[in-house]
This record gives sequence, C-alpha cells and structure tokens, in this order.
Amino acid sequence: GQFCTHMLQEHKEKEENARRRKQVAFTLPAAMKALGHGIPIINIHSTHDATIVTVREDAAVCFWSPELKPQKTKHIFNEGPANRKSKWASDFTLMAEYNKLMIGTDREIQLYELSTLEPYCQISALDTVPLTLNYLWNKLTKAENIPSIAIDNAVVSPNVTFVRWKVHNDWVTQAKYFQSFQAVVSSSNDESSSLVIKTKKVQLSWTPQVRASCDQTVFSIYKGVKAFDLCAKRSLLVTGGMDRLIRMWNKPTGVLKGHSAPIIYLCISSEDSQIFSVSIDSTVKIWDLQDQCCLFTADPKASGIHGDISACSYSSAMKSLFIAADCMAVLSLKIPQFCSRLTVSHNEPVMCCGYSEEFRQVVSCTEGSVVKVWDFDSGCQVFEFGGTPDLSAVTCMAFDLRGRLITGGRDGCLKIWNFNNGQCLKTLKRGECHEVCDCIFLKVHRNYVMSVGRDRKIDIYTDIPEDLHHVQRPKPSWQDDLKNGHNEDILCVAQCPPTLLATGSYDGEIIVWNVVSGRIQCRFVPDTSVQSIIFLKNLQLQQFSSATALLSSGTTCINIWNMLSGGKFSRFQQKITKLAKTDKDTLLYAADQIGYIYVYNMNKFAPEQKLPRETFWRAHTSRVSLQIVDNDQVVLTSSTDYTVRLWSTRGEFITFGQSESWSIHISSSWMHPAVPYEVLIHPLSMPDHEIWNVNTHLSDAVNPDKTEADSGELKSETHSNLSLAPTSVRDVDIEED
Repeated sequence: GQFCTHMLQEHKEKEENARRRKQVAFTLPAAMKALGHGIPIINIHSTHDATIVTVREDAAVCFWSPELKPQKTKHIFNEGPANRKSKWASDFTLMAEYNKLMIGTDREIQLYELSTLEPYCQISALDTVPLTLNYLWNKLTKAENIPSIAIDNAVVSPNVTFVRWKVHNDWVTQAKYFQSFQAVVSSSNDESSSLVIKTKKVQLSWTPQVRASCDQTVFSIYKGVKAFDLCAKRSLLVTGGMDRLIRMWNKPTGVLKGHSAPIIYLCISSEDSQIFSVSIDSTVKIWDLQDQCCLFTADPKASGIHGDISACSYSSAMKSLFIAADCMAVLSLKIPQFCSRLTVSHNEPVMCCGYSEEFRQVVSCTEGSVVKVWDFDSGCQVFEFGGTPDLSAVTCMAFDLRGRLITGGRDGCLKIWNFNNGQCLKTLKRGECHEVCDCIFLKVHRNYVMSVGRDRKIDIYTDIPEDLHHVQRPKPSWQDDLKNGHNEDILCVAQCPPTLLATGSYDGEIIVWNVVSGRIQCRFVPDTSVQSIIFLKNLQLQQFSSATALLSSGTTCINIWNMLSGGKFSRFQQKITKLAKTDKDTLLYAADQIGYIYVYNMNKFAPEQKLPRETFWRAHTSRVSLQIVDNDQVVLTSSTDYTVRLWSTRGEFITFGQSESWSIHISSSWMHPAVPYEVLIHPLSMPDHEIWNVNTHLSDAVNPDKTEADSGELKSETHSNLSLAPTSVRDVDIEED
C-alpha cells in the first residue's frame, strides 16, 4: 500500500511539473452563445478565414465569428408538398477548394454554394448517408429545381470509381479519409472490428464484399471505438470509447487514463504535441503527447458547458475547441506568458502594420482598435490612441501622400487620421456596415482612397483636402462593378500604376480593372480563395508574359498570371496568406498562416519550375502581415500573436517594443542571433524528434505499399470518405475522382 501511494504521488508530481513547464490551459468559463432552439447541431467546421460553420438537424446553416457572434443563418431544405415527411440532415462537410457545402440527408447527398447557400446539385437514391465527397460529375437532370443524379447513374461515369465493401458488424461511429496516408479509417461499437484502416482501392461488385486481410488493418478494442484521430507527422493513431481510455497506437504503453465517462471526441494537435479529448459528461482534457500525461482538465462546473454534446471541432489555427450542446461554446487556449522572455507589442492580436517613410515611424493596429506609433530607428513607442468602445476592430491600413493614416474597420468605415496626435480627420463610409477587408491610396488624375470588403463592391472616395464634412460617402460605383463584378466578399486589392487595379475574392475570382474607365480588363479564376495579390514587373517575368505579371496567393498555392493573354503560366503548391515585394521587383516575400516568411529571387524565375527560394525563417507563431522597407533593407512584420517585429532581409532578428533601444544601422545592437522565445520553443519550429521517425506497426498498416522513394510528400489527389447513418450500419462506400 505504501509503494502504491508513493507511485501515485510520483505520478501526480510528474503531471504538475509538466503543467508548470508547458503552461497549457483553457480560458474558463467557456464563451457561450445561446442557441434558442432544442434542435441538435450535427457538426462544426471552420473555413480558411476563421468563419465557423454549423448545421442543425433541420438543415439550418449558421455562420459564426471565432468569438461566436452569429453572422448569417439560412434554412436550406425547402419544404416539399404538405404530405411529404420533413427531411433531416445527418452530417455535413465543407469543400473549401470548390466553395461548396455538402449535406447528407434522406438517402441523398446535397451540395450548396458555400458563399450563398444556393443549391448546386444532389445525388439521390442512396442506400447509406454519406459524409464527404470531393468531385464529380457529368450532365445532371433537375429534380425539384436542383440538378440531380441517381447514385447508380453517378457510379457508371468514367470519371468516378465506386468502391463498396463490408467492414463492420455494428453501427459505424466515425469515418474519415486521411489524404497523407491515402487511407480510409472507420470505427464502430463492434469489438471484433472496432477500428479498420483501409488502404487499397479495389474495384468490387455493387453488393458489399468482405475485403482480403492484406487490404485492411483491423484493431480489436474492448467495448469498441466511438472517436479516433490519425496524425501523419507522428504516425500516431488515438482511439477512445465506452471504456473511458485513450489508446495511443504507436507506443507500447500508450494508454491515457483520466476520463470518468465515455469519450466522444478526440483530436491530435501535432504542432503543439497535444491531444484534446471530450467525454460524454462534458469534461474536456488536454494531454501531452510525449510525456503521456494530462496537462489540463475543464470540468462542466468550471467551463459552464452542459447538456448533451452533439458536435465538437478543434481549430489549430484559432487554438480553440468549439462544442455544441445546450449552447454553442468555445474554449480558447490561453496565450502563455513567458515572464520577461516574451516581448509583446500589444495586449491583443495585431491585425496590420505599416511604415511611414515621411515620418520614419511604424504604425500598428489591433483587433481592439488600438493604434501604436513606434520610432523606426530605435523601436521605442512614440504615441498610442484608440481602443475606445465606439471604435471598431482595425482590419487594414494604408498611408496617403501627405503621410496621413487610413484605417479600415470591421464596422465598414474607413477613417483618416493624423496619427501623431490621434485626431480623426474624416470618416468614409457607405450606408451599410459591411467589414472592410483591404484599402489603398492611389493617384490617377487626382487622389483617391479605395476600399473593398464584404459589401462585394469597390468603394471609391475622392480625397478632397478642403472638404470640411466629417463624414464622406463614396462615388457612384462603376457600371461594370455593379453588373459584372464580384459575387463574393472581396478580400484584397492591388494597384499597378498608372491605370491597372486588381481585386481578389473569397470564391477565388480575380478581376483586373482599368481605373480610368472603370471597365474590366480581364478576369481569372484560380479555384481557391484569394488571400493576397501583387503586381510584378520583373524583367525575367516579362520574357514569358510580355507584360506585367500578377501573382495571387490562396489556401493551397501561388499562381502567376499572364496579364496580356489572361492565362496562367505557373502554379506553386504553397499556402501563402500575404505577399510583398522589393522596390525593383527582384525579391518576392511571402508569409504563411503559421508565421513563416519565404524569400524568392524572381530574377531566377522559370515557368513550370519551383520558385527560386533564397531563404526562409519563422517570424511569428500565427498569421503574418508584412511590408518591405527598401531604403533600410529590412522587413517589417506583425501578427495576431500580439507582436510587431523587424528583420533584416536575411531573417536576422532586430525586434520591436523591447525595453532596450537599438539602432537600425548598428547590427550589434540587434537581438540577433537570438530568436523570439515563443518561436524558438514552438513545436512547428523544431525538427522532428527521432522518436517519431521510427517505423511502427501503425505506419506499415496505413501505408503498406509506400517505399523509401515515396517517403517525401505524397501527391495530392481528390478523394472523399463517407460516414454511415444508423439506417445502414454495416457497409462503407467510397467514391473517387
């Protein structure tokens, strides 16, 4: 008994040490929003721009902000004849690359435009209710005003491979397709086939058949599996279920004990080396992958989450766990405070920053509408204003020719400031309050301020110095903008003097305008949401395009467009959220959503080859805004991780906002070779530990055919996986492009 007590005490001390070292915790209680109805939410997903999407059983689709502010709600099932039974949604998923929302219902798969929620098409006459598909189809006939095709007609298409096989002897509790493993994983309550990993695509007959043992790996687990997750980077599978244990399938001792109720949700956060788990009694736990111990527990009394949980979703980008129960709730991870080692520039997320050449000052703006002014040469804070309740979050900024600051807000307004004394000189706004996503100052035959955003139009304001009116309305919209402009939220805008302007939207469309005539010059559709656009006049590009080239970045790639022919001549698989360039267009800087900055030499560019990368470094731990200060050969960055930073063009750390002053021209005064502390210790900044690179039974199971030559990045293909509704419980269907 004494030995057991000693072991228990040692175990508790180990957990406490891990907690103190890792400082992992949710902000409690959870932020919650009452749902106002008793209808369960069937699933939760997030888009690349941090919008949360939920669907209820009655097919009411709701869009939320990350803070759970409702943005839009629509019931998408149209009621049929009075004698027809109402449809109920069983599950849904997002096809972000195609701007589609897919819902499983009454033996049908229905697809809707994600941005408008208008019907797109449906597959009918199913035996089971599917979860996800990726790409289909040929000509469709219409049924009830929605293009429709029966499943037996869809599967005979030459572009579709339909595979169906018998897997489980009980209801399927979860099914996922993992692109990195090219494997379908499904689980059930059946102990003999609790979890099955299926890797080979074998054409079978319409009647479900039992697979050969070499085509699948079967795990038998006590009381079955209700939830699982698979991590390619770690070669790790975790399972949980009725026995209240979390099993880790790449380690001999991988059992995590602590839940006192059945586990209904699991998620591996590879970048943070953590597992998130939720049990049926609304207890949420965070586990450490390496130490295999519980770092934090949020019980329902502390979190305030009560009722039957119907859906959970963890967003690694937002560091938040979303839970649907009696209320819609979000548990957000606390930002760790590393004592004196962590230097923050603001006390909240920094949305954008810029450099004023006229005053040699840096301006940074936050989500809480705070504006700080910094001395560029020493990094010292000069002035601060804003942050009052009447001001909205700042989403973008620019400077005009007179050195004034222009900010765009979430409330749909542009404001022009004298940022040396905090005086708001003028407010520019439409009647509606649609968020401004980007703004620029441009000079054509006179000066203009231009903004784009969620009103889906280009708003143009004439800059009239002598105008004494405090509020100014935009000029009438271009006719081409009204009739042929964007159909979705416009996320970015860029100018190419003297007359070209480009805008990019959420649905992936880029339109190039002539700002003098207001006419559309050409348009491109890269099939992915456009996060950033930039014009380049590099000579190396001109020999291929014979004109200025346009670069766009989105959720999956960078595209380079030929402005003369309207065609695309390069595509690079890189998830970039922001682009910037040096004055002579020789270097291209790109930042991604987890804080890395990449530098490309456009003088060495060649079509259909990888962009010639010069260097890269990690500047922040989340999404980055950046600007090149050419005269001083430095890079200015800010991030939602609360910081503003300065770097040499080679990635040497200069910093911003620290207590010691420095000189931009004296490199010995910089922080380099130091690295920002939270960047240094962040899991995504470190090379893989050797423990994760050992070939395990799991890695063999999920990819038995993978050879040493294939060990690099797997080719991206279009696949889909289908989950089963309780009405058909023993088959798994796969459809592939």
